[in-house]
Amino acid sequence: MQRKPYFVGITGGSGSGKTYFLNKLLNAFNENDICLISQDNYYYPIHQQQKDENGIENFDIPESINNDELLADINELKAGKTVNREEYLFNNSNKKANIITLTPAPIIVVEGIFTFHFKKVRNAMDLKLFVDAKDILMLKRRIYRDAKERGYDLEDVLYRYEHHVEPAFTKFIKPYKQEADLIIPNHINESNQLETAINVVVNHLKSII
Repeated sequence: MQRKPYFVGITGGSGSGKTYFLNKLLNAFNENDICLISQDNYYYPIHQQQKDENGIENFDIPESINNDELLADINELKAGKTVNREEYLFNNSNKKANIITLTPAPIIVVEGIFTFHFKKVRNAMDLKLFVDAKDILMLKRRIYRDAKERGYDLEDVLYRYEHHVEPAFTKFIKPYKQEADLIIPNHINESNQLETAINVVVNHLKSII
């Protein structure tokens, strides 16, 4: 009988350093042992996104995510089935979308800002991790990422952070911090704590597989 995969949920504010943590985590395993589901690839198309009072699409509300498809893919992987998903590019015309193949594995990581907000997704996780960072650091990382990867200018990034990102963090993300099994510190002067947390998680997961 095939063993049920072990699901790890990872959340944190936008710019908290989830990508850095994930890269360190994924690199610690063989690709056959771990599978990553990124919530970023479940956003509705831009023309379906809700707009704020100034006509700007708001990607930082739970309604921006197709949670039904996310949950369906989680269940497919749980059943041992392979899933194909098109990469979401946030309307970035400079990139071409890839087809992402999600292959069943002993460890399945689900990451995204609303991973714990959706109750059925949250309840499917065996281990819940919250990546924590100071507000100013999250803003700095957001500016760099959105300029480089999504083509947003500084004014656009600051507008979205003030009107979308920060309110969403306060309302939909931060409340789940205390429900996490482990809080991952990712502050500028606490790199030793971050590496320790990564090692703890890696060792725990390796003991499972």
